[in-house]
Amino acid sequence: MTSAELKRAAGLGPEVALRHERFGALAYDFGTRRLSFVRRRADAVRSLADEFETGLDAPICLTWELTYACNLACIHCLSSSGRRDPRELSTAECMAVIDELERMQVFYVNVGGGEPTVRRDFWELVDYAVAHHVGVKFSTNGSRITSERAEKLAGADYVDVQVSLDGATAEVNDSIRGPGSYATAITAMERLAGAGFAGFKLSVVVTRENVSQLDQFKALADRFGAQLRITRLRPSGRGADVWDRLHPTAAQQRELYEWLLAHGDDVLTGDSFFHLSAYGSPLPGLNLCGAGRVVCLIDPVGDVYACPFVIHESFRAGNVREPGGFARVWRESDLFTELREPQNAGACTSCGLFDKCRGGCMAAKFFTGLPVAGPDPECVLGHGERLLASRGDDPIPRPSVDMSKRSP
Repeated sequence: MTSAELKRAAGLGPEVALRHERFGALAYDFGTRRLSFVRRRADAVRSLADEFETGLDAPICLTWELTYACNLACIHCLSSSGRRDPRELSTAECMAVIDELERMQVFYVNVGGGEPTVRRDFWELVDYAVAHHVGVKFSTNGSRITSERAEKLAGADYVDVQVSLDGATAEVNDSIRGPGSYATAITAMERLAGAGFAGFKLSVVVTRENVSQLDQFKALADRFGAQLRITRLRPSGRGADVWDRLHPTAAQQRELYEWLLAHGDDVLTGDSFFHLSAYGSPLPGLNLCGAGRVVCLIDPVGDVYACPFVIHESFRAGNVREPGGFARVWRESDLFTELREPQNAGACTSCGLFDKCRGGCMAAKFFTGLPVAGPDPECVLGHGERLLASRGDDPIPRPSVDMSKRSP
């Protein structure tokens, strides 16, 4: 079927873009900023999760860390950001990547850092992406969201904003993100709401300190007409140094699971918590690790990694500056080809819950020193916790990049 026929059959509006895949098509509504999947009932032989495990012609979405520069020093920063890398992609190189993404029909990019708005060409790149049919969802600590900028964002097509906050109170948030960061984020949200920007995101990394504040976060999002987005704490970047004391306890994991079952339809998770589906009912979302299959990361110097949480040479697939650019890395790299092959579940093979949790998060296992073919460190049955206790003092892999600002 042609794109026009598919759109008519599925009753899709004019703002919806389609990208054909072997199982049907991906549909992205630039008006509502929502992704959906279109396929004929007769072709729905396999689940979408099974289809996605063998990879797509292009990512569903792409995370792009535009810079490691940051005016904060969050203790759990997944990319160990702080200082700018002098090898950063230039404005022209970034525009060339956007041109590629347009050709590949990558509907939107999740832009982060560091703090992406500190790049002098950030707003220029946002405008260029939108003009080339690549939507932008950028994460920010809110420090550069002036009233004037909020007005412009509210009137912009295909741009979404995620304001990061890791405590529903200043006491909890500022212990993680730094003094004054709570007030900065609240001010940014006030400005966005005041400008009429409906549906921007309040983005929270769930930790041991804030998991009891989920209702407060939801109320805060509702107060500003925003949507709550919660993600999992990974032992990536500086997060590896605080994971032992900040990742939710087993009891808190169960509390989080129950909360997501009750609120999941109104809350975004980015499929962060699919490992918790082993408790019983599956959580909303794809419930699989999409690394190298449906998602990946481009870092500030153009290196492409399997996912935003595995910035390590073992999971580096190539660089956009190499011949063939990003498209070649995505479609032909040895690493991504390997990740799209049927994976060995290792010790999890015999577990009756494997089809629900699929072994959990690759990054969480790798950066806690557990085998990738094995249980998640937060396995709901406790298998990961027992493996961690028995692994002894063997060295744990460290991220390949650390741009943290160090005290003299």
